[in-house]
Amino acid sequence: MAYICLHYGKYMTVSVGRISAIRRFSRFYTKRIGLLSDGILDSAWSLSEARVIYELAQAEGNGVTGARLADTLELDPGYMSRILRTLERQEMVAKTRSEADRRQVLVRLSPEGRAEYERLRSGSRAQMADLLAGLTSGEQNRLIESMSIIESVLGADQDEVRRPPRVSYRSHRPGDMGWIVQRHAELYHASHGWDESFEAMVADIVATFVEKYDPTCERSWIAEVDGRRAGSIALVKKSKTVGQLRLLLVEPWARGLGIGGRLVSECVGQARHVGYRRMVLYTVRGLDPARRLYEAEDFVLTEETPGHAWGHDHIAQTWELKL
Repeated sequence: MAYICLHYGKYMTVSVGRISAIRRFSRFYTKRIGLLSDGILDSAWSLSEARVIYELAQAEGNGVTGARLADTLELDPGYMSRILRTLERQEMVAKTRSEADRRQVLVRLSPEGRAEYERLRSGSRAQMADLLAGLTSGEQNRLIESMSIIESVLGADQDEVRRPPRVSYRSHRPGDMGWIVQRHAELYHASHGWDESFEAMVADIVATFVEKYDPTCERSWIAEVDGRRAGSIALVKKSKTVGQLRLLLVEPWARGLGIGGRLVSECVGQARHVGYRRMVLYTVRGLDPARRLYEAEDFVLTEETPGHAWGHDHIAQTWELKL
């Protein structure tokens, strides 16, 4: 059984099984963080009242109209009016006339309301810390990445202007290398049909890098978009004078943000910094997006050799860069 829905002018089919899975997750999560309790964070406030207090705190004392609050929080204007009356009776908010437009009434937190906001914020942070405390670092990363996926997928069709994604770069940490192996295997199987022998090769590269890692002349980079892993690259010692570029990957959903170019540029810059005279990389013909990144950093194709690996014939390539 499935539901047929009209979405942005197109009819979409949604299975009952998927609907049930989302409802099950929603019930689990709301119960887990206490959204079904009488008061949020052991307070006297409902979820909607606490959200209004939080939103008023973001106005930083400038005040905001009730209509604007209702629109921001997507609440019925009449319901918003009742919430504000409740908060006013409890001396959490104060109302004043706008100096710019005397017809408008601005709402802002009172000193008592600001203190209540700080208490709620402190309680929320403690609650989240308690939620994460029982998880390993890897489990915490998986949780944050999964939340980022939910946010990006469900927010993709919103009409509102979304903030630019936050892209950051860091060195590897526990859990990253397993992700590199997994994503290389999955992406290249999907795009080129490479079999599990390719995964074994990447796993061997990763294991060797970790076991023999020399921070004086080697380094890795993990790119993140809004806290979610989005790409990787590594500088590996091939000899005293030659560095090797390895493990370049950019997630399909993160392409177009300049991540690939930045990763290659960082790798080349670090090779120069540690004193390598030359860089080398090995790839196969046909990976054109990566080839353009190498050419942008002045890598030169020096050798091509026919071969067979990972279940397919291919042309192996060697690229070099004089530093």
